[in-house]
Amino acid sequence: MNKLSTEEAFREQIAGSKPTVAVFKADWCKDCHYIEPFMPALEQAYADRLTFVVIDRDELPDLCDAYHILGIPSFIVFKNGQELTRFVSKLRKTREEIEEYLDKSLQVAETISQ
Repeated sequence: MNKLSTEEAFREQIAGSKPTVAVFKADWCKDCHYIEPFMPALEQAYADRLTFVVIDRDELPDLCDAYHILGIPSFIVFKNGQELTRFVSKLRKTREEIEEYLDKSLQVAETISQ
């Protein structure tokens, strides 16, 4: 997963026509570490349809404030600079829940493209 370290890089990435999954996390977050073992497999499985990037909440706090990122890890899918879907909850996220979210996000992206 490509780590974005500037707001400019983030805005550039989400402006593309291929949907981008922005994963907001932090080094100290236990639930963020929980998803680490299976995220590479998900990224590979969706590689032809989604681009994954990671944003450290502590490195870009203004960006996270702008998108109201309070709980982490948080997932937001963007396409053409527009937010399509969001997966935020205070509960630990399972692989299955993340896959369901990604599938739903792809459906939204496809519907908007039509």
